[in-house]
Amino acid sequence: MLEATDLAVEFSGRGGRRARAVDGVNLSIGSGEIVALVGESGCGKTTLARTLLGLERPTSGRITYDGTPLSYSSRSLRAFRREVQLVLQDPMGSLNPRHTVYEAVAEGPRIHGLSDEEDIVSSALSRAGLRPPERFFQRFPHELSGGQRQRVVIAGALALDPKVLIADEPVASLDASVRGEILSLLLRLRDDLGLSALVVTHDLGLAWNIADRVAVMYLGRIVESGPTEAVLTDPQHPYTRALLSVLPESPRRIVLTGEPPDPTHIPAGCRFHPRCQLVAAGNGIEACGTKPLEILPATPTPQVACHLATASELVSTVDNS
Repeated sequence: MLEATDLAVEFSGRGGRRARAVDGVNLSIGSGEIVALVGESGCGKTTLARTLLGLERPTSGRITYDGTPLSYSSRSLRAFRREVQLVLQDPMGSLNPRHTVYEAVAEGPRIHGLSDEEDIVSSALSRAGLRPPERFFQRFPHELSGGQRQRVVIAGALALDPKVLIADEPVASLDASVRGEILSLLLRLRDDLGLSALVVTHDLGLAWNIADRVAVMYLGRIVESGPTEAVLTDPQHPYTRALLSVLPESPRRIVLTGEPPDPTHIPAGCRFHPRCQLVAAGNGIEACGTKPLEILPATPTPQVACHLATASELVSTVDNS
C-alpha cells in the first residue's frame, strides 16, 4: 500500500552542514498490515512518518502509494491525504479546544467537500468506540477523558475512509489502563476495515502487542526488520537487544553510553559502533569502525545491518559476561 524506496531527507544545519535525518530507508506497509517503527527519540522516526505523509519532501528516493509514485502537486496531495491519515501523539494538542467533537471530526469531510456530513461523523465516532455518537457531538475536548480524546482524533482520521493510518506514538500520553483499549481499537479497525497502519513508537512492548512486522531505526536508517516474533524473540542487532533490555521481563539491562550521534556527523563504518555494547566489551572487529553497511531492502523476511550479526559466539560471550 505504501512504500519508501532509498528515501533520504536532509535539513540545513549550522555552518552550512546538512543533517541527514533519514539516510537511505526502504520500508513497505502491506494491505491490512500493521508495521511498528521503533527507536530512540531523535533517530528519524517522526521525520520518516512525515515524509510518508507528504508533509516533507525527500532529498532523494521516492514514496509510492498503491504502486503509484507520490506527486507533490496540490491536487495529488489532496487525494493522497484522503487515503493516508495521521493520528498524533497528544490528543489535547491535536484538538482545537474551541471546537466541539462534531466540528473536529467534520473538519476533514468539509475540506474534501463530502456530502452527508452528519452521517459520516456519526459513523466515524461509532467505529472509534464512542457510542452513541450523538452524545459526544456537542462536547468539548476538556470535557473528555484522555482515552476519549484519542478516540476523537482517530475518528477524525476515519471520517475520510483512509486505507492507511500513520500513528505517531498513539498511546504515549495515555494511562496504562487506557493504552490497551486504544491498541485493541487499532487491531479491530485493521480486522474490520482492512486498514494498514504504521505505528511509530519507542516502546517495543507496544510493538509486540500490535504489529505484524517491526522495523528498528537508528540514526536515520533501518538497522533490523522482520516479523515481530522473529525480531523480538531473537534480536540480531545490538541496538535492538539494548531496546529490549528495558522491558520488565528482561533478565539483564543493557545501558548504552552517550547519546545518538549528531546527524550532521554520521560515524564512519557502522553508525552504531560508538555506542555498541559488543564493541565496548572488546568484541568488535575492524569493519565496525571502517566499513559502511549496506542499506536494508524492504522485504518481509528477517534482516539486520550489523557486521557482528553472524558472530553468535561474540553475542553469547557478552550476554554471559
